[in-house]
Amino acid sequence: MKIIPAKEKYAKTVAIEMQKKFGYKSVMAVPRILKVVVNVGIGKIVKENDKIEEVVNSLTVITGQKPVKTKAKKAIAGFKTREGMEVGVKVTLRGARMWQFIDRLIVATLPRTRDFQGIGRKSVDTSGNINIGIREHLIFPEISPERVKHTFGLQVTISTSAVSQQQGLELFKLLGFPLKSE
Repeated sequence: MKIIPAKEKYAKTVAIEMQKKFGYKSVMAVPRILKVVVNVGIGKIVKENDKIEEVVNSLTVITGQKPVKTKAKKAIAGFKTREGMEVGVKVTLRGARMWQFIDRLIVATLPRTRDFQGIGRKSVDTSGNINIGIREHLIFPEISPERVKHTFGLQVTISTSAVSQQQGLELFKLLGFPLKSE
């Protein structure tokens, strides 16, 4: 069985299937993936520079792109954050890197998750975007577990141009995302 890359699969089959199912007049009206955002919260380790550096290096290896540190927009006493304080690290992927990351996520990463049952349908929001929480970054094949000193979780958000949850679910199902059946 040959694995077809996600971008090629989208162009050859997914767009046509979506056009038939939802009755789009043009292929350009079919929902498509706009970007992938990989985010890690560093609120608990904000004072430990060596751990933050490891998070940045791991994200660089996973995504192939240098991450950006995010700052708090406002102070929240319950979370012990002040405005302007670094609270996260994120990478926004578009174009070829986005499609490569999606391929690796579907084919190599998610199947490596222990006791993986599939992505819940509630992970797709009402705008057709999907949010996937990953508890350990060790499931990515690019990460060598022997070299890791600190494990962390991350969130992957895949933004689409879909306008409803139904369109988003169909898009992800046709692309080959392992969604749970109802």
